[in-house]
Amino acid sequence: MKLPQPNLNALWASLLIEELIRNGIDYFCLAPGSRSTPLTVAVAENGKAKTSLHYDERGVAFHALGYGRATGRPAGVITTSGTAVPNLMPAVVEAAMDQIPLLVITADRPPELRDCAANQTIDQTKIFGDFVQWFVDLACPSRQIPAKVILSTIDQAVHRSIGPIAGPVHINCMFREPLDPKPANEDFRDYLAPLAKWLPKSYPYTEYERPVRMANPKALDDLSQLLDKVERGLVVIGRLSCPSEQSAASALIETLRWPVCADITSGLKSRGISSTILACHDVLIRTEAFAAIHHPEVVLQLGGRFVSKHLEAFIQQSDPDHYVLVTNHPKRQDPSHRVSLRIEGDLGQVCHYLADRLSPRPDSPWLVSWQKASARARQVFETFAQREKTLSEPQVARLISRYMASDQGLFIASSMPIRDMDLFADALGPAISVGSNRGASGIDGTIAAAAGFAAGLRKPLSLLTGDLAFLHDLNSLNFLRCADYPVMMVVINNDGGGIFSFLPIAQFDRFFEKYFVTPHGLTFEKAAQMFGIQYYHPETAPDFQSCYEEALAKGHSAIVEVTLDRKKNHALHMQLLKDMQDALRDDYKDGAKDLLTGQER
Repeated sequence: MKLPQPNLNALWASLLIEELIRNGIDYFCLAPGSRSTPLTVAVAENGKAKTSLHYDERGVAFHALGYGRATGRPAGVITTSGTAVPNLMPAVVEAAMDQIPLLVITADRPPELRDCAANQTIDQTKIFGDFVQWFVDLACPSRQIPAKVILSTIDQAVHRSIGPIAGPVHINCMFREPLDPKPANEDFRDYLAPLAKWLPKSYPYTEYERPVRMANPKALDDLSQLLDKVERGLVVIGRLSCPSEQSAASALIETLRWPVCADITSGLKSRGISSTILACHDVLIRTEAFAAIHHPEVVLQLGGRFVSKHLEAFIQQSDPDHYVLVTNHPKRQDPSHRVSLRIEGDLGQVCHYLADRLSPRPDSPWLVSWQKASARARQVFETFAQREKTLSEPQVARLISRYMASDQGLFIASSMPIRDMDLFADALGPAISVGSNRGASGIDGTIAAAAGFAAGLRKPLSLLTGDLAFLHDLNSLNFLRCADYPVMMVVINNDGGGIFSFLPIAQFDRFFEKYFVTPHGLTFEKAAQMFGIQYYHPETAPDFQSCYEEALAKGHSAIVEVTLDRKKNHALHMQLLKDMQDALRDDYKDGAKDLLTGQER
């Protein structure tokens, strides 16, 4: 291949970008800036590079985060020096907390301009602290440093980002002027001679063979024997990172035939995948009469964390004999400190291994009791949803999950949207790819991350978000304006932070409205117009269904704003939960017989 080499800065940047592409990293998210000019030009001149451009570094980083979440491969984030760099911190934190691969490539001033009040210069050395998997302060381009140093450094950076603990890596690149690709009439043939074998090829300078991470077969055999003996088991499925994990988890739960609490981020919250998956597990475990006689002996958790704090509390109160966690990383994932056995390895291989060794079994009274209770609670909600034409948060969650296209992805903002979708999403349909920033559970960067998730999936996307998350990331609507894969954004506008109505602070009127809810009095039609995005404002459930399906059919990004009354919505949530629980209490009141033993409880 022929590398652009007008000057040494340009040559180094071209080597860096080319080696990233040879490692399969071909998606670059760029914000404009001067010091990063060599890197930006190198991306622009490489015909294999794909780009996403945005003027806000925070949005750029979250877009790359969404892409990495969807693909399992890092995107490259390129920024200039100075305050551009700390703007990446929220996305770096999220990537670290949720083990999402991310490559942060920042330009920096040379050593002689550091710590001397030079313009646009801050200390960027290890600025992200322990949140990155690896940091390298790449020296200024120099003929005294062999070109192979750049290549092997990039290979190590990629390896560390996708390694046993995936996450963000920071490459800090110092450049002296000139920054533009002005020809310097230098001859680089001798300098590049050691790369003579690398140049004509298409693979990296240093190839890393990723280790096979299979759990100990003896431990899995012992676990399969334990699972075979259990009568009262419960499966909890947290976030799954790819379709192969979804498929393997589905195979295991079908064989195991235990009741399954599938988190919305698993992509498996569907009875169409398995009849063992419970549509309303969160309601059941919050119903004291049911929960009191449904303590599991063993809990098997597959994958990452889950949304419901009530599920966490139920498991803790149940005090199971065994709490088994199957995960694909070595980080501790045990907020209640209940895990008694931790199996680390490729989650798909572990699930298939266990499924192959479990004995077929009929549906037990234990499973049937969970299924019947879940169906009863769900029927209460379905009766409400079919009768009530007024829009509400539960109704919106149900309608999106019911009518979104089968070839779409789903991205869900933190706070109330993820909770509403976990509790009220329709329990029919195929497995889907679900994204949400639940590593640190912040509301920042939601729109940018959703657009990146769609780009990584190479599919259209539905996004459910609240008004504060929308306002927090308003300028990231720029991603939607020219997206190759449209984002159908549904914004719940209840004029403030609706989730605070569910917290104890809501009882303190003198603080609550002004300092926590923070009402803004804004609507979003003008924002949609400013970015040239189709806008809808339905007022009833039939209207929502109609405009949502119309927007999906058009194949362009759109904003569907749903205006709700926060106080009425809180009251509706409470009433729905009460009605669903009341439907269960008669069957599970004091004195009800244990479904397995027939003994009075």
